[in-house]
Amino acid sequence: MSNVIDGYNMAKPLTPALDAEQFAFPLAGGVTLRGYRGEVAEGPPLVLMHSINAAPSAMEMRPLFEYYRDKRPVWAPDLPGFGLSDRPDVRYNSSLYARWLAEWLESLPGPADVVALSLTGEFVARAILEQGAKVRSLSLISPTGMGIRTPRPSSNGSPIDRFLGSRWVGQPLFRLLTCRPSIRWFLGQAFVGSTPEYLVRYACETTRQPGAHFAPLKFLTFNLFTEQAISRLYSRLKNRCLVLFDRDPNIGFERLPELTDVHSNWAAKQLSPSLGLPHWELTRETIAALEDFWVPPGREAIASADIAENSARRQSA
Repeated sequence: MSNVIDGYNMAKPLTPALDAEQFAFPLAGGVTLRGYRGEVAEGPPLVLMHSINAAPSAMEMRPLFEYYRDKRPVWAPDLPGFGLSDRPDVRYNSSLYARWLAEWLESLPGPADVVALSLTGEFVARAILEQGAKVRSLSLISPTGMGIRTPRPSSNGSPIDRFLGSRWVGQPLFRLLTCRPSIRWFLGQAFVGSTPEYLVRYACETTRQPGAHFAPLKFLTFNLFTEQAISRLYSRLKNRCLVLFDRDPNIGFERLPELTDVHSNWAAKQLSPSLGLPHWELTRETIAALEDFWVPPGREAIASADIAENSARRQSA
C-alpha cells in the first residue's frame, strides 16, 4: 500500500523531464536545487530557466536544451518548489529566488548566457542587481513586467495569502487548477498549434509530488512579481539583454519600447506567430535570434565577412 501525504501519492518518484545527466547543488538554508546538464565541457555556460506557474519544470526548455546539449555547456535547473528540486514550505518571494539563483550561478565555470522564460526573467534581473550575480547576457522569452497592466503583489501574511495558504482552500484549488483538463487548457493557450501530449502529461506528473502546491500558491497571490519592473529592474541592467516576444494571452509588451528605444543594451525580436512559447513552435527562428544576439558587439561585420569568405571558398572549390 502506498503512502499518501496531503493527498499526493508517494509511491512513484518524479520522472526526469530530460534524458540527461542530473546535478544537485545545496543552497544556503538546506534547500537543494537540482536539474540537468549537457555533455559539452568547454565554452561559455548556457542556462535555460523555466517559467513560474502551477506546473513548470525544466521540460519547458526542452527544445533549446536538446539543440545545445552537444554544442556548448548547458544547464537546465528546476527552481526550488518545482520539478526535481526541493519543495519546502517556505515564504517564497522574488528576493528569495534571486538569492538562490545568484548562489547557484556563482558555482558555474564562468558568467553564463541566461535564457529565462516569463516571470523567471524578473528573478534573474534581481539576482544581478541585488545579489551581484555575474551574467554574460540575458535573453527573456515572453517576459513579465513589460505590459501596461501589472499585477499588484500581496505580501506574505496578507488576507489573500492566508486564505490561499489554508489547507482547506489552497490545496483543493491547486488540485483543481492542475487536473489534466485544466493543464491542457492552460498550455493550449500558449500554442498556436496543438499542444504536445507529453508536455501535458509531465505537467500533471510534477504537480502530484509532495509540496507541489507551496510555490504555485504564492504565484497566485502575485507575491512573486515586482511592481514597476521596467523602472525597478530592467532599465537598471547593464548586461546585454534580448526580448523574444509576439502575442501572449496573459502578458503584454506595450512598454517594451521604453527599454529598446532608450537603452542601447536592450534588443527585441518578434517571433510570429507564437503565443508565449516560441522556442517550441518556432525553434529554428528562436535559435537564430539567440545566435545573432550572442555575437559580441563590434563582431557582426567580422562574422559576416567570415561567412562570405567561407561561402566564396566553397564556390571556388
